[in-house]
Amino acid sequence: MKSILSILAAAAVLLAPGISPAQEGPVTVGTVAGSDVDMLEKAVEVAAKDGLQVEIREFSDYGQLNPALAAGDIDMNSFQHIPFLESYLKDHPDGLVSIGTTYVSPMGFFSKRIKSLDELKKGDTVVIPNDPSNGGRALLLLQAAGKLKITPGVGITPTPFDVAENPLELKIVEVDAAQTFASLEDAAAAAINNNYAQDAGLNPLKDSIYLEDQNSPYVNVIVVREADRDNPRFRRFVKAYQSQEVADFILEKFGGATVPAFDYKK
Repeated sequence: MKSILSILAAAAVLLAPGISPAQEGPVTVGTVAGSDVDMLEKAVEVAAKDGLQVEIREFSDYGQLNPALAAGDIDMNSFQHIPFLESYLKDHPDGLVSIGTTYVSPMGFFSKRIKSLDELKKGDTVVIPNDPSNGGRALLLLQAAGKLKITPGVGITPTPFDVAENPLELKIVEVDAAQTFASLEDAAAAAINNNYAQDAGLNPLKDSIYLEDQNSPYVNVIVVREADRDNPRFRRFVKAYQSQEVADFILEKFGGATVPAFDYKK
């Protein structure tokens, strides 16, 4: 009888609200292969000191990460900035929310042909990422550089159809973000996401011909399902990521091309 009662008591604990077997295993965080992994590995190291086990799961395609999180295949993801998340949620109301900022990686334009966007000539081809968030970000950079004008009121995710003025008649070509570096062989210039630039051996601060400034609204975040917004284990991981140890690592590893987006001692 005693053993039966013990089994029933254990089952009651497992079924109690807010408690699940999954909470006893490692927390899983998804990311895209590349520099994001380096930063997460440091955060995992800091979290381990606090007794929190975290497992990193790498994805080759960042388009899979939010669906994987919504489906419960991972507990958190860390790869996207706020506008990308907002753009995703407009088309996929999956109930995903940010629970903490991580870093900012300024987007830059790169070229093998010219040293400044001011050298662009009439009819030149300019490549931008084909997802709404990063493509819009690139177009806004071209506007900031004075190369075109976007129709007012379209927000931070304009498309090539929203270009109101294009005095150089630039050919705006959209490609997968992972292919923007390869496009430098044929295009006059290409907007390359910071992580892909660094993976290709480029330093955005030194090698770009035009770079987004440090006041960028494109802050990267840790995202969870809305039901897990206040999960204490996930919050502990955010605290580990937003530590001085991780800040020091980011600054040393990336030389200022990527900067922490949380409070730290400079």
